[in-house]
Amino acid sequence: MHALIVIDMINTYGHEDAELLLPSAQRAVPVVAELLDRARKADVPVVYANDNFGSWRSHQEEIVDEALATEHSGLVEPLRPDDDSLFVLKARHSVFYETPMSYLLWRLGVDHVVLTGQVTEQCVLYSALDAHIRHLEVTVPKDAVASIHPCLGSAALEMMERNMGAHIVAAKEIDFA
Repeated sequence: MHALIVIDMINTYGHEDAELLLPSAQRAVPVVAELLDRARKADVPVVYANDNFGSWRSHQEEIVDEALATEHSGLVEPLRPDDDSLFVLKARHSVFYETPMSYLLWRLGVDHVVLTGQVTEQCVLYSALDAHIRHLEVTVPKDAVASIHPCLGSAALEMMERNMGAHIVAAKEIDFA
């Protein structure tokens, strides 16, 4: 069974390197939104894995509200979690590092993750590696991830494909059936 994992897309874009990330995020958001729609229609679990931005009292609603209150809310609104979405807070790069993600995916019967989000050369790459070492099949839609440095983003996608056996495809090629 597939799960669609949306990494760090609920974002205020108030961090270092945000200006470098924004053009790539703007291209990725419509593609991620379309994947979310397809996954939801196919009853595929959608899991948001998001930084807590150092606020250890934060929770899903607070993070979403904070991101929607910024000048970049247009990048968040199309990706807003619905009532069926699952939400995992993370403090480091990988969606698995000291989070309940492994247990959650096991409980859902997931053996194949589709990783979307940002940043390709950081959080997506490290999450793909952690998924791979957990014996999960990994797909990364190259048009549904955003990078700070395009050359590093491309290199990260190549590493995921060569070193982890990840499927690097266009989002339209993903079949959730």
